[in-house]
Amino acid sequence: DNLREGAEQKVVFITGRVHPGETPSSFVCQGIIDFLVSQHPIARVLREYLVFKIAPMLNPDGVYLGNYRCSLMGFDLNRHWLDPSPWAHPTLHGVKQLIVQMYNDPKTSLEFYIDIHAHSTMMNGFMYGNIFEDEERFQRQAIFPKLLCQNAEDFSYSSTSFNRDAVKAGTGRRFLGGLLDHTSYCYTLEVSFYSYIVSGTTAAVPYTEEAYMKLGRNVARTFLDYYRLNSMVEKVAIPMPRLRNKEMEVQRRKEKSPSYKHPLLRGPASNYPNSKGDKKNSVNHKDPSTPF
Repeated sequence: DNLREGAEQKVVFITGRVHPGETPSSFVCQGIIDFLVSQHPIARVLREYLVFKIAPMLNPDGVYLGNYRCSLMGFDLNRHWLDPSPWAHPTLHGVKQLIVQMYNDPKTSLEFYIDIHAHSTMMNGFMYGNIFEDEERFQRQAIFPKLLCQNAEDFSYSSTSFNRDAVKAGTGRRFLGGLLDHTSYCYTLEVSFYSYIVSGTTAAVPYTEEAYMKLGRNVARTFLDYYRLNSMVEKVAIPMPRLRNKEMEVQRRKEKSPSYKHPLLRGPASNYPNSKGDKKNSVNHKDPSTPF
């Protein structure tokens, strides 16, 4: 419905791997993508209601070269959102232009921007958000990470923080948080390089590729709770295969229903139609190709 001509589009924009050494962000992003393109009922509802724009790797040249933080030109791209150069920061420049274009489109509502990173010292997954003078907007910004904390055992709301540090002024979260209006929310999603601690326990659980992707799936699922779309899931649930099997069974019974008056039509025993014994066998004979 949200792709029909003239419809207002609610957009969630997700980026990852702006720092090439933060490989866990790619697995989280992969989990988001795999879930959203699946036939899971929740994913189908999300695709009906939202438009997801995903740039999974903002620093491909840095990844190719094996850099930890910088691009081919030696820039930390996550400090150049204010004025990215099409020559020195082409990926950043292109993504920023697209976001600004959507922001200026009256039929597009850019609801979320989430930039995925990995953290070298902190545990668990957590978020950074912005600080606003409007108290109501600031409180609304806390809703999504609180919901994510309920859905993902490795996400920590207690480690989530909201700030306006000067050193982070050039980041995507800070720049877009100042550019977009009060209906948009911008976050940095961080995930530990190492492990997470489940609430109520003290043991650290090492992260695996699957655990990172699971966090990505939980990020995607949280949009269902945020937009209160739970009631729509049952409406798009995939029909159970047994319904089709039942229809096929009814059809088979219809095909088998005619009564046969002559044993000649009933298999091997029909070779001896005048034999009473053979006639009895022909009536009771069961075709092994049929399930009943």
